[in-house]
Amino acid sequence: MTEAADGDDSAPPETIDRHALPTRIWHWVNALCVIILLGSGLMILNAHGQLYWGEYGANFDRPWFKLIWLFDSGRVPGWLTIPSNYNLALARRWHLSFALVLGFGLLAFMVISLINRHFQRDLRVRAKELAPAHLIADAKAHARFEFHDANDPRAYNVFQKLAYVAVIFILIPLVILTGLTMSPGMDAAWPWLLDLFGGRQSARSLHFIAAVALAAFIVVHLALVILAGPVNEVRSMITGRWRVPE
Repeated sequence: MTEAADGDDSAPPETIDRHALPTRIWHWVNALCVIILLGSGLMILNAHGQLYWGEYGANFDRPWFKLIWLFDSGRVPGWLTIPSNYNLALARRWHLSFALVLGFGLLAFMVISLINRHFQRDLRVRAKELAPAHLIADAKAHARFEFHDANDPRAYNVFQKLAYVAVIFILIPLVILTGLTMSPGMDAAWPWLLDLFGGRQSARSLHFIAAVALAAFIVVHLALVILAGPVNEVRSMITGRWRVPE
């Protein structure tokens, strides 16, 4: 991997195996699922653009959030929703279908990552990484657009670990469980879900908050991919091979 080209004393950039096949498959399946779930979820929100806490929520109850605060029409524009025209039934079909893919995909990824030790090897956050000095040093490195450790380029930095742990173990399970709580059939089978989240309307609000957090993660993730070198980063998530920056 360090063989020099003819007439050139400098070695080409080293490439390493960074992303295993299960990680790459789960990444792209998740990308598709989240895009469709966010779009169809916004269409579902258009049906009643207010959010509440507690057991009940209706037109004359006091909401903590109103879509009309963001859009004069009180509805999310069609270019952000799936489908683009108002169709609650079709949006729910898209949403529920890809929610199943998201849920079972997460389960499969967790099982495989435990077996191949991906979690323990790559995502385990060590106590020394949470020390203020370490966090400040990593923040300064990010400000300089230095996103990997030159001594161990395969390793994730602490901010990557914390972000991925939050998404895998908190945000995605939260959207799945709160989504189940909004289903009357699941409430009948698992009534503890209503107790866990404080009612169906609270679950709906938490579902929305978790979805917004996932959308924010995606925006930051894409921005960092662009800053780190989009060709190299995207190629590594397709082939698994990552070129170590000089």
